[in-house]
Amino acid sequence: MPIALASTPMAAPNAKVSQVTGMRKNGKQWHETKKPFRPTSGKTSYAKRAAKEAQEAETKKMEREMKAEREEERQRKIQAIKDKRAAKEERERYEQMAAKMHAKRVERLKRREKRNKMLKS
Repeated sequence: MPIALASTPMAAPNAKVSQVTGMRKNGKQWHETKKPFRPTSGKTSYAKRAAKEAQEAETKKMEREMKAEREEERQRKIQAIKDKRAAKEERERYEQMAAKMHAKRVERLKRREKRNKMLKS
């Protein structure tokens, strides 16, 4: 008969009752209770550590790629602005020359400057 009582649903809740702790000896009830020191509890196996390091390395690689991509886009925009400004300055310079000189001479100077640029580069 005692075996039948153990299998009844009434016996199960009694087993789940948590241990009630009394008042702390030092009187600091607001602190959490200390747990026993287990020096090997935080150690993980080599396989787990290696997998975690591999995942972190992959994440860092992705971050580096994304940063490089952003920097490349930024440099492309900066270069486009510089090119646009240089073209504008050159156009204004040729307009000033055209105001002073004859149009054919300006065209001749343009061609000569382009030849010199090609030789220098």
